[in-house]
Amino acid sequence: MSLLVRADGVTRALPYWSSLCLVPIVLWAAASGGWALLLPPLASWGLFAVLDRLLGEDRSQAGTAPLGIGWHLALVRLWVPVQFATLFGLIAAHGRLDLSGPELALLFFGTGILTGTVGITYAHELIHRPGRADRRLGDLLLATVLYSHFRTEHLLVHHVHVATPLDPATAREGESFWRYFLRVLPGSLASALACEARRQARRGRPARHLSNPFWLYAALQGGCLGLAFALGGTAGLLLFVWQALAAVWQLELVNYVEHYGLTRERLPDGRYEPVGPQHSWNAAQKASNWLLINLQRHSDHHVAPMRPYPLLRNRPEAPSLPHGYPVMTVLALVPPLWHARMRPRLRAWQRRHDPAH
Repeated sequence: MSLLVRADGVTRALPYWSSLCLVPIVLWAAASGGWALLLPPLASWGLFAVLDRLLGEDRSQAGTAPLGIGWHLALVRLWVPVQFATLFGLIAAHGRLDLSGPELALLFFGTGILTGTVGITYAHELIHRPGRADRRLGDLLLATVLYSHFRTEHLLVHHVHVATPLDPATAREGESFWRYFLRVLPGSLASALACEARRQARRGRPARHLSNPFWLYAALQGGCLGLAFALGGTAGLLLFVWQALAAVWQLELVNYVEHYGLTRERLPDGRYEPVGPQHSWNAAQKASNWLLINLQRHSDHHVAPMRPYPLLRNRPEAPSLPHGYPVMTVLALVPPLWHARMRPRLRAWQRRHDPAH
């Protein structure tokens, strides 16, 4: 029986391992230059959008037995050394690549799309795992994109205050992505700092106490910055920071899509209604759920934050997007297209769930 469970786990996990195919695309683009440098972002957005169109949706509820998820979790753990080797290998080699300055910028933008689309998504999975080792692996991935405070902000702010004005990472109705992006960058950092300061105060400690995880965040990020400089000098350091900005931009594009315009009702006692499946936008497209390890089953993630990604459930009652996240994030870059596509769906959601409408 154990062999059957293990074989079933391998079979179910294999499609998610397709994310590893993006690494040789980045490396081939670095070696080739020219138009090949467009391939990393095109593969992350366009290829999986095309595959979504060809493969359709998966709305099944067939979960993987808990004993069969080892290969799923092995993928997100393996990604940590893969990302480190790819990112810092490119920084070390950048001076030997036959690329101009603009080509290097495009290469590391594409690398940032990889570290944002896959790396931060996998870090998100790891920081939700109960084991300390997995959480540290998530911290390492977040440090490579200089967004370590995401762990605090996501776990202790976003999951608590999602779909309320208290959550910086919930996009407001009518808010463009670009306005959201400029708001969420300082907002998420400030909310994470304030949250950790309150935690220390509850323990009778000053905010600067060494148990504050921001010391760990600073050490890990400082180590990554130092390694980038040691391997690539000033140019390597600048390229590292550039890919980090691209990765965070990609992350916040997804955050913008996930909860755009959705709100929780304020109750008479001043609290907000509990988080439910109706407070996240979902997408059932098969290929992009492979790439994003079921992140598009986002409602179930908020209902059961500790549930591993292969066990996330389809929630038929949750609001649904017309396309997978790769297409929707591209639409979000053009606010008139985004609002034209989302306004009818948001109005329909409000008629069902928002008493103010």
